[in-house]
Amino acid sequence: MDDDQVAVGRRARAKQDKHQRILEAARGLFAELGVSTVTTQQVADRADVAIGTLFRYASTKAELLIMVQNEKFAAAIQEGLAAGERAGPQGAVDDVLTLLRPVVACVREHVENGRTYLHELVVGDPEEPYRQAGLELSARLEAGVAATLVRARDVTPGDAGTLARVVSAVLHLSLTATLTDGTSLDDVLADIRAQLRAVLDPLAPAVGRRAV
Repeated sequence: MDDDQVAVGRRARAKQDKHQRILEAARGLFAELGVSTVTTQQVADRADVAIGTLFRYASTKAELLIMVQNEKFAAAIQEGLAAGERAGPQGAVDDVLTLLRPVVACVREHVENGRTYLHELVVGDPEEPYRQAGLELSARLEAGVAATLVRARDVTPGDAGTLARVVSAVLHLSLTATLTDGTSLDDVLADIRAQLRAVLDPLAPAVGRRAV
């Protein structure tokens, strides 16, 4: 390996190290104080980097939050997909709720952070890399819901995709509404279940069936 390759490798490791320090600092501060209280300077100080260096990795506090929450969101989606596979068929509402339960728990772990994360995914620049990754995760969740509905209802993929977007809207509104701030996780899940029943149960005879 020549000197240039060694230098490139060293710079890559240094960049990864700074990224990891920033991620860990932001994760800790958001968990301790909440997104509205934390400043980018606090994150830079805890990560032991200059504020200008921090802005090369995330230009706003919202991007820092999305960077942190994306990891949690991805893990929750994977947990929900795995739980659905283990549980087997339970009926459309219960099948979908099994998939959504870890996601709801993830977002409700810190209500302010979770609500802000979902809001920022919707209103921010979709081309920003961390936000783009978050939107891809949301699309993966919708795809999982659609696949679940195809299995549970034997509906066409097109109808399942439409219903999955409705489920996504139910989830988003339930988790971003300030009215749920003082309610427990179980209460939020019960409310989501009631909405899913209203959406999915009456539509079951009417949605298009797959051709046999």
